[in-house]
Amino acid sequence: MLRAAVIQLNTRNDKPANLAAIEAAVRACAARDRPDWIQLPEHCEWLGGSAGAPAIAEPYRDGATWTLLSRLARELKVWIHGGSFYEQSDNPGRAYNTTVVFDRDGAEQARYRKIHLFDVTTADGAKFHESATVDPGKAIVTYDCEGVTVGCSICYDVRFPELFQQLMRQGAELIAVPAAFTLLTGKDHWEVLLRSRAIETECWVAAAGQWGTYPTPGGERQSFGQSMIVDPWGAVVARVSDGLGSASAALDMDLLAKVRQQIPVAANKAIRIEASL
Repeated sequence: MLRAAVIQLNTRNDKPANLAAIEAAVRACAARDRPDWIQLPEHCEWLGGSAGAPAIAEPYRDGATWTLLSRLARELKVWIHGGSFYEQSDNPGRAYNTTVVFDRDGAEQARYRKIHLFDVTTADGAKFHESATVDPGKAIVTYDCEGVTVGCSICYDVRFPELFQQLMRQGAELIAVPAAFTLLTGKDHWEVLLRSRAIETECWVAAAGQWGTYPTPGGERQSFGQSMIVDPWGAVVARVSDGLGSASAALDMDLLAKVRQQIPVAANKAIRIEASL
């Protein structure tokens, strides 16, 4: 039974301070909850608007965030699903929004680059144009965490159920959703989307979010928070509300098997597809 934890941060545009906050939060979570697997939010290392992504982006390996997360995983003997940080793209002047996962020895075990980029104007007039400086990933990524198959996504990906269906087809039992959801969209959609993805895939879903205000060149913005863990039935079993903190839960894979037996979504879908050929 894997014990998973999600950490909620208020990352801003001060990278050294953010890295110090990551270390303090991971150490506190490890000491308090003794998890096997810890997830950080999207943009855990720097949050100040995607226009700044190329300048802050790190090399493929051995950048400041990569090195910190690897060291913490090794020292604390815990898996770290590193939220996301800006990684240098092969295209000059651009970046990827990248998750890197480390095992208990601090070795990299998976890397996922965000596929669906956030190009949206919200109802309050705020404009987000992630693709102006960030290149999309192309690979759907899962990895094995001590017998549990984990699927990767980042923030806006949660609005695209076809990605989650593909993760389920690739054997995912836990799907990670590190995020920096806006306050405006988060208050109406965040929990609904997470619970929907859990119900549709019959997977555990763990979502670590950013919370609070942060400055950007276009003005101050606010993240929603409400980091949570959702079981395969769609029930929220752990939550961080407002503020900084963490929450954890033991992920019972017997419950996952029971849910899939009671409502065999994957099997029924396969039957329908075959019948239509």
